[in-house]
Amino acid sequence: MAKYKKITKIILPILIVLLILTAFLFWPINTDGTLIKPNEKLAQGKAAFLAQKDTSKTNEKKPNIIILVADDLGKYDISLYGGKSTPTPQIDSLAASGVTFTDGYVSASICSPSRAGLLTGRYQERFGHEYQPGDRYPKNNLEYYAFKYLINTDGWRLNNKINYPNEASIATQGLPQSEITFADLAKKQGYNTAIIGKWHLGHNKGFFPLERGFDYHYGFYQAFSLYTPEDDNPDIINHHHKDFTDKTIWGNGRVGTGQIRRDTTIIKDKKYLTETFADEAEAFIDKNKNKPFLLYVPFNAPHTPFQVRKKYYDRFPNVKDENKRVYFAMISALDDAIGRIRQKVKKEGLEENTLIFFISDNGGADYTFATTNAPLKGGKFSHFEGGINVPFALSWKGKIKPHTIYKTPVSSLDIFSTIAAVTHSGLPKDRVYDGVDLVDIVNSNKEAHKNLYWRSGDAKAIRSGNWKLIISGKTHEKWLYDLSKDKSETTDFATKNPEKVKELQTALQVWEKGLIKPLWPNLTYYEFDFGKQKYFVDL
Repeated sequence: MAKYKKITKIILPILIVLLILTAFLFWPINTDGTLIKPNEKLAQGKAAFLAQKDTSKTNEKKPNIIILVADDLGKYDISLYGGKSTPTPQIDSLAASGVTFTDGYVSASICSPSRAGLLTGRYQERFGHEYQPGDRYPKNNLEYYAFKYLINTDGWRLNNKINYPNEASIATQGLPQSEITFADLAKKQGYNTAIIGKWHLGHNKGFFPLERGFDYHYGFYQAFSLYTPEDDNPDIINHHHKDFTDKTIWGNGRVGTGQIRRDTTIIKDKKYLTETFADEAEAFIDKNKNKPFLLYVPFNAPHTPFQVRKKYYDRFPNVKDENKRVYFAMISALDDAIGRIRQKVKKEGLEENTLIFFISDNGGADYTFATTNAPLKGGKFSHFEGGINVPFALSWKGKIKPHTIYKTPVSSLDIFSTIAAVTHSGLPKDRVYDGVDLVDIVNSNKEAHKNLYWRSGDAKAIRSGNWKLIISGKTHEKWLYDLSKDKSETTDFATKNPEKVKELQTALQVWEKGLIKPLWPNLTYYEFDFGKQKYFVDL
């Protein structure tokens, strides 16, 4: 009996501790049920603007518009800027037929915010689309602390625990419904509009492409999808990465928001997606060749997962690193697809009446180790040049002189403003627009922007002339570079030139007065390790 009591005395406290620990770990994390509602004033302004009739006084034939977007394509991963790894004759030819921008920038260094700026012509921080929309947040302490301490998340780091949005609140995340897209502009002017590819701007009611100005959609809603279902197809090379995001992508496959859809119909298709997007683009052009159209083709190449057809893989027999070989092959497939779309335009006799943009949504994802973005510093997620300085070209036969090189900074925000100008749609006066008409700017050789700005939480940057200031708020570090002499951002002038730091910080603060708080929280931030330097950016 005494022995039993002694054992009970030992075990009971342990059981109590285990029960308390279990209760703590599985205790639900507090959630926030706040629903994100459109800005009422801007929503009314949008409705009034789009209800206006086309009053443009012009006898010119309305130009067709094609916007080609690569996903995570580094500037020096293609031959247009002298990259040696992957010949891209079709992208090079597109640029040669018009203008190559030597300093093309995106408004964000990550997928969804970058696309929000691209489609609206406004810094996405003006309307709260500052972070990636959240698909899922930790539901209890076990998930939170396992993610923070037990799972190898590489450079991804978990922010401090907060009240996370609940399911109803998550469903209201996406490109705010009060914002006007370039598809809205074109549709208002009588265009047929289509998106063929990746959306990533909301996947619930009110945010679907067909509700945002597009007449037709073929593609997927999420940040990623498989290029083809993973099976034993000998024609497909599949290459897996070790980081936890890649495991999620392969694990999800083509389910939920990663499913391929034609409008609202789910498509069960095993064809290689980069080629299928070209097929769909050709078909849309063929169907609409006798009326004005806007075609937005956001490819998912060369974003992970790394999958490619053998015929592209075989173009790089001398590349021994399979990771890089598959990556280069995916870019080659993308280049072929772009060539097919341009050839279709030419075949239908539409070259002189079609404006074509090409850009990447951000820099190369160096965490795949398939690219480094060299000679640029950093990569996707960062505000260093490797994250935001991207390939950018524009072609319009008869309107832009071939082989034009434009050497001062331009922005992805300019695509919207250029579309507004060439369609004569006008713009509402109830909101600030941040882009310029690139056709006018290039032909008159004027300066497009005095300053360009970036913000993701407390990570911020500004380019003013040749000077660039980068701030990592979490580490209280600042870097100042003279890009006219140092595109690789190796020589920091922050301590040597405090007056310029102060001037650029003041300009950033003035810009920030026109922004609003992010509409949803960010779960993670990314840690860049530059030796003695640490740089953190909220995602």
